[in-house]
Amino acid sequence: QVQLVESGGGTVQAGGSLRISCAASGFTFSSYGMAWYHQAPGKERELVGLTDRSGDITHYADSVKGRFTISRHNAENTVYLQMNKLKSEDTAVYYCKTLGTNYWGQGTQVTVSP
Repeated sequence: QVQLVESGGGTVQAGGSLRISCAASGFTFSSYGMAWYHQAPGKERELVGLTDRSGDITHYADSVKGRFTISRHNAENTVYLQMNKLKSEDTAVYYCKTLGTNYWGQGTQVTVSP
């Protein structure tokens, strides 16, 4: 059974940092690219960034470029999102997704306070 489980969300002050994780199971993690999305209240889910199977290639939305970094540890079946210089507009539920599939995690809330 495929599972994607996000963790590490919470509340952080503007300008701070947070790292969230997505632990995968039930499929060959190293064979798939992975993506992070976020969804703010009342808004559509948007792509934050993605990485290829090895983690060597990444792509980010303009809104987070230079502040967020995606990495992955294939031996631990985990993908990470390091978020620095957080802004109030980064407040959202963050989801991981396996590229090329409809596998989604349940999401983790990130709240950036003023």
